[in-house]
Parts: sequence; structure tokens; C-alpha cells
Amino acid sequence: MQAGNSRSGRWLLAPLLVLAAGCGAAVATGSGGSTGYATKPSQPGRVNPAAVPLGDGYVSTVPRVGYVDSCLTHFGATGGARVNGPWINTASHTWDYRTKLHVNGAVRWPSAAYSAATRGGRRVIVFNSLPINHVTGVFPIQSSDPAYRYDQNANHIVAHSLSWSLPLSPPAATSAGCTGSGPVGVLSDGVVLYNALDGEGRDAGAHEVLDVCAGHPDPSSTYHHHDIPPCILNRVPPASTKLVGYALDGYGIYVTKDAKGRLPGNTQLDACHGTTSRVLWNGKLERIYHYVATLEYPYTVGCYHGTALSVGGPPGRPADRGPPAGSGPGPPGPGGP
Repeated sequence: MQAGNSRSGRWLLAPLLVLAAGCGAAVATGSGGSTGYATKPSQPGRVNPAAVPLGDGYVSTVPRVGYVDSCLTHFGATGGARVNGPWINTASHTWDYRTKLHVNGAVRWPSAAYSAATRGGRRVIVFNSLPINHVTGVFPIQSSDPAYRYDQNANHIVAHSLSWSLPLSPPAATSAGCTGSGPVGVLSDGVVLYNALDGEGRDAGAHEVLDVCAGHPDPSSTYHHHDIPPCILNRVPPASTKLVGYALDGYGIYVTKDAKGRLPGNTQLDACHGTTSRVLWNGKLERIYHYVATLEYPYTVGCYHGTALSVGGPPGRPADRGPPAGSGPGPPGPGGP
């Protein structure tokens, strides 16, 4: 399956929702439950980092706010983390962003490369999916690493020679496009971005044990993210908006923080996880559609607003698969705080 696949006959949702407070000042302000926090990805309310709504089950075949619109409709029984970590609370259907374990290691990649240049009216991005400005963990995950108890990712990190040609001013598609099993974009650290799903169709940001910069490799040896990692988020100051990547349809991916440094909530965005507002684009302020990062699933791209570049990818959904079920040591005790 190719990442640019889309289904015909599906209407693009309109009108697009606009961040209520404008660029750099938007936060979710609804009343999600008695605490004011959202308890589901589709519910209004601020996001509590100690109890982020779990995205398991929020997979759709049509665009929906708080869901991943997936080209793939059947997932395997194994893939990603083997057991739930103690940061996942299955009773409340939430997970703790603050205490989630990460893979050990601080590996630097001197051969990392990333460039984005304008050529013939296109944006040409040349990169190798190695991080240009941060370290990775040690992969395969070592049996001595506490992360191994939950996620036995046996994949390696290898450089890939990639070149994407995207439109400088992407047009909206007549119908929204579903996201495939491979890349949905690339971030400013030079690393490929995948959608929010793991190999079992679960919330990858919650279940999979990633490194300190929220990355890990898949069976194609491609190091990738499933959301905007802290190594990028932490470089965006409060009350600001910053371009942090490009989706496969050419639209920008932005981090927008309010004065308290909070990200917007899902219900302030449209079904593709984007909005239209004035942002710095192609060197000038322009009112344009763009995707927006959130702390909660689906994190970045829920579906394609434009027509996605077809970059290929593995058939089905082998991404993030670990060792076969039953291999390695048995699971630890029950998870959940």
C-alpha cells in the first residue's frame, strides 16, 4: 500500500475550523469531564499530560475529528510493544506522558542529512531519515534495557536516500485522503513522520517504547516519529507558532503554543487535524491551511487535506512489528498505575 492512497467519493469537510484565538494563542478550553480535561480524543477540553486520552479504537475509514483516517482497515494481532507499560491506565483509557519509559542510549549520526530547497516551483526535500540535531536510542533494544520488558524492537537504524518533490502552494483535494502504512511527512529534524498507529492499529505514541526523542526504527530500518517529538516541541517558545515539517500533500506541519506553552486540542482542528490561519509560509505571512500538532492522538495528520505524494511503502502494515508472539521472556505483572 502506498502512503498517498485515497478513496474516491468522500467529501472534504468544510468549512474548516479556525483556531479560536489565532496563531500562537490557541488552547482547548472545553469542559471534558468534571476536571475540565478531555478524557477522549474526540472530546473538548485541555489535555492533562498525566492522563492523555488513549487513541486505541479511534481508527476510521472516513475523516473524523480525533481519529486516524486509515487506508488500512485490518491490522495484525502483533506489532510494536508486547505488553502495556505502567504508564497506560486501561481502566481510564488514558496514559501518562510524563512517566512513560524511553529506550536508553545517546547515539549520534554524523552522516545525517536534510535540506529543503525551491526548484522549478516545487519544494524539494532531500534527506536520509537520520536526525540532524538530536541523538537516538540504541536499537535493537538491548535485553538489559528496562524498555525491553515492554517492547522488544529488534530493528536497526539505517540511512535511506530520500528525495521528495512537493508543491510550494498545495491545492486542496476534492476529497480527503486516507493515510497509509508508511510516511505521512517529514519533520525538521530530518526524520520521517508516520501516522499515529502501531502495527496493531493502536495508539503508537502511548504503547510503543520510543527513545528520548520519540523515535524508533521499523522493519525497513527506517527511523521515524509518530508525533512531534519533545526534541522539537521544546524548541518552540510559548505564545508562538513554528513550522516543524511538511506532510506528503505539501502542506506544513506546525507547532502552536499559547502563552502558557500549551498545545491546542483536537476539537479546535478539523477532521484532518488541521486549520486555516495566518502562518509564516514560503517566507511570508500567508493565510493557508496547515496541520497542527497536539499532545493527544492523532498528534499530527489524521487524513490528507491535499493530494499526497505517492512514496511507496511496505504492503499491509508490517511497520513497527517486533519479534513473533511468544518470543522472549514472559510479560511482567499487570500494567496500569
